[in-house]
Amino acid sequence: MTREEHIIKAATDVFMRYGIKSVNMDDMAKHLGMSKKTIYQHFKDKNDLVSRAVETFNAREASEIDTICKESINAIEEMFGINRWVVSLLSHIHPSVMFDLEKYYPTIASDLIDHRNKMVFASMLANMKSGQKQGFYRKDFKPEILARIYIARLDMFFNAKLFPPDTFKAIDIYTETFKYHIRGIASEKGLEYLNKHYKNDSKKR
Repeated sequence: MTREEHIIKAATDVFMRYGIKSVNMDDMAKHLGMSKKTIYQHFKDKNDLVSRAVETFNAREASEIDTICKESINAIEEMFGINRWVVSLLSHIHPSVMFDLEKYYPTIASDLIDHRNKMVFASMLANMKSGQKQGFYRKDFKPEILARIYIARLDMFFNAKLFPPDTFKAIDIYTETFKYHIRGIASEKGLEYLNKHYKNDSKKR
């Protein structure tokens, strides 16, 4: 890993943990254990660092989801795998991150949302079609429409007016949305599989 890659990876973790607006370049240098001059040798300014951090996050997200899809034995297990990864991710993200991006870095936020929507749409569309072929999902819905509806729901997680952050946690919103989605499209075979999964999961706790 090069020095530049190390800075991007570490900076991404810092932004996720503390938010973006609240961390200036002096703070970042302290968190990274290096001088601000060293950071500026690789990045023009904070905007450049934030942009590269988002690019790195996008690549990591795409890689994680691709791995989950390849290793899952069926469509429902694939969804549970993605759910576990997203829940783990949300548990480490400061609630102000998306708000900070949209308010102070709108162009970067727009690129992030566009990338996320394209990736999620492709993933969900493939998952729904696969689930229908496997018999775990109902045959009487149109994947192209529901995949877009799923994307539209993603914007709810960080809607402070709809879900005030001091009342609702993004991780809880996502989990309930996931349950609502998967039970809504599951066939009888899928529901039976889901119930077994939840029973096994509860025994492990």
